[in-house]
Amino acid sequence: MKNIAFIINPISGSKETQSAKRKLPKLIMQTLDSAQWLPNISFTEYPGHATELSRQYARMGFDAVVAVGGDGTVNEVARGLHDTETALGILPMGSGNGFARHLNIPIRINKAVEMLNHSEPIRVDYGLANGHLFVSTCGTGFDAVIADHFAVSNKRGFASYLQNILKDVFSYTPQTYHIVGDGLDVTHKAFLITFANANQWGYEALIAPKASVQDGKMDIMMMSSNAILGSASLALRLFAGSIDDSHFMDTIRAREVTLERENAAPFHIDGDPIEMEKDIHIKIVPDGLRVLVEKRF
Repeated sequence: MKNIAFIINPISGSKETQSAKRKLPKLIMQTLDSAQWLPNISFTEYPGHATELSRQYARMGFDAVVAVGGDGTVNEVARGLHDTETALGILPMGSGNGFARHLNIPIRINKAVEMLNHSEPIRVDYGLANGHLFVSTCGTGFDAVIADHFAVSNKRGFASYLQNILKDVFSYTPQTYHIVGDGLDVTHKAFLITFANANQWGYEALIAPKASVQDGKMDIMMMSSNAILGSASLALRLFAGSIDDSHFMDTIRAREVTLERENAAPFHIDGDPIEMEKDIHIKIVPDGLRVLVEKRF
């Protein structure tokens, strides 16, 4: 028997998702293989609670802790589990669910629970931005502005995300950025810069199509300051997995860099806005997190 904890964020995702979470404990008990797993279920009560709970479960020697929510919940649980032997599981019940999608975890929740019955832990990388952990992406520029606005919106889902983009895209003023380290010395006036451990922001928006969570590096995606001229083609490429082929996008790969900005500006960690210093040190920590994925036969 293996001990597994489920940490449920009751407020992430849409109203429909929040309603489904209230029924989730019953689904878990009905679907989880009782000959294999001994479950414990907790609900978060405040920001950071998932990190506290996951650390406690790791200290208690739990085999796995499952984040039930979106990328923000996954991030909180990962903060409590990194560099331990306790594996991170994911039931994607947030908005974008980027990290789960990257790992091919089923979005249908009953299928995601079933997957735990035939899962295995693998080692993946995580990132740090001025000491703040990220599992998927972090970044600055227009995407960070949208993350800031989306966080205070009372609406969730892709339609709300798209609405925020359309509201701000034509008024956004790009900055000039300087990236140094790992043999790089790059200056770029950019619409946005994304530091990608995983391949997407969420919603299958593949900002870094070739990014891998097992290569010890991040893909640094720099979108040109005049990207608005190609916004239609960029949007199509983003969801087709070919944005890195656009002449509006430059890609560099590195293990560790420092981002120097003209001014302090919005920054996001796994889609959640965060106040950050003007200069940001970003690095990848190889193999620092165990994650449950579908078993490979």
